[in-house]
Amino acid sequence: MAFNIGLSGIRAAASDLNITGNNIANAGTVGFKSSRAEFADVYAASVLGSGSNAQGSGVALGNSAQLFTQGNIGFTENSLDLAINGNGFFVTSKDGALGYTRAGYFGTDSAGNIVNNAGERLQGFGVNAVSGQINQGIQTDLRVDTRSADPNATSTITSTLNLNSTQTRPAVFTQQYDAAYAASISGAATPGSPTPEEIAAAEEAGLAAGRATFDPTNSASYNSSTSVKIYDSLGNPHDLTKYFVKNDANSWDMHVLIDGVAQQTAVASDPSATPGSPVNLQFNSVGQLTTPQPYNIVGWAPLDSEGQPTGAESPAANLSLDLAGSSQYSTSFAVTAVTQDGFTTGELAGLEIDQSGLLVARYTNGQTRVQGQVVLATFANQQGLTPLGNTSWAQSFASGEPVIGAPTTGTLGGIQSGALEASNVDISEQLINLIVAQRNYQANAKTIQTEDAVTQTIINLR
Repeated sequence: MAFNIGLSGIRAAASDLNITGNNIANAGTVGFKSSRAEFADVYAASVLGSGSNAQGSGVALGNSAQLFTQGNIGFTENSLDLAINGNGFFVTSKDGALGYTRAGYFGTDSAGNIVNNAGERLQGFGVNAVSGQINQGIQTDLRVDTRSADPNATSTITSTLNLNSTQTRPAVFTQQYDAAYAASISGAATPGSPTPEEIAAAEEAGLAAGRATFDPTNSASYNSSTSVKIYDSLGNPHDLTKYFVKNDANSWDMHVLIDGVAQQTAVASDPSATPGSPVNLQFNSVGQLTTPQPYNIVGWAPLDSEGQPTGAESPAANLSLDLAGSSQYSTSFAVTAVTQDGFTTGELAGLEIDQSGLLVARYTNGQTRVQGQVVLATFANQQGLTPLGNTSWAQSFASGEPVIGAPTTGTLGGIQSGALEASNVDISEQLINLIVAQRNYQANAKTIQTEDAVTQTIINLR
């Protein structure tokens, strides 16, 4: 019987050596989880069970258990290298068969699918083509869409600025104003004592003459200006420039030009307002803008650099210009904020995956777009997973059903992009295990040797 006991010990020690050797061999394998040998003693039992003084019959390998502890995370320069910080497995698919892995070697195939180095497709939630929102719960192959980002025509321009209250009318404006005012008064019925109506008419004539002096090519005809880039429906860029001319105390004219062409404007809050140019801006005694905002730029027809139509759709009255919050203080002209909601066509410039698994594409026009979300899976019994090789596991009856969800939700960990999880093998520990397994192997061999010597003694009795 001691022969069988010693043999079982040798087999157990050999299994321990195999498991330890496999751990050492995979110390550099990304996503690998080390195993340990779990042994159980063996007792021979009769029909009525073993007695209280039963002798052991040796040892058996009870289980080769994998240890799903966290490995160290090392950073790479590939944004599609992924590591899980915490609980969970990546879900992959090949020919419909699902696999679960911690190895985050991912790239793209010729069709743009995100695949690992075994050609298995990474699974995730897709994006609704209409709303652009993640389709939660609908699992699919994740794919990188390399198509250009569509342009978006500008519809709203907002600008906050300060006009210098200490500035005066431009000289050319004043000259023409004075001349027209004087001519109007001299033509009045009573030039020496004009009526209020005649004075008002003279002021209107002066303002009309002064405004006529505006010339965007002559900086002496305006006080200040600022420009912003806007886009038509084809993504063509255009320059919208606002020129400001002071015409009276707390009163300014704003001329709006797009690509050097003067534009007609109307108050958006007043549908009956007649489009006109320029826009008159009124400020109160504490420098606050009192003119209703916003304005609509009416009838803009996008033109190219040669002055020909670009073929882009005209935004008609949908191009809104808002100066709310602007001021007139005794300080230099300054633009404190400017935004516009249009952008040109963009090419794919890069990919990013955030902690929650969102796959975000960056484009050359400065825009971003979510293209999907990586999912993770967890199991009630990770030890019950069936190893498939290539650092991958399959669901089994013992593991239970996978619980699939977005990273950082529930008990699932987060995603680290541009990183890989190293093997959790501790080389020092494994080398010590080799020594212990070798000692056990030798000791069990000694048991067989001793039993052999005892047997020979009995055989040699005369």
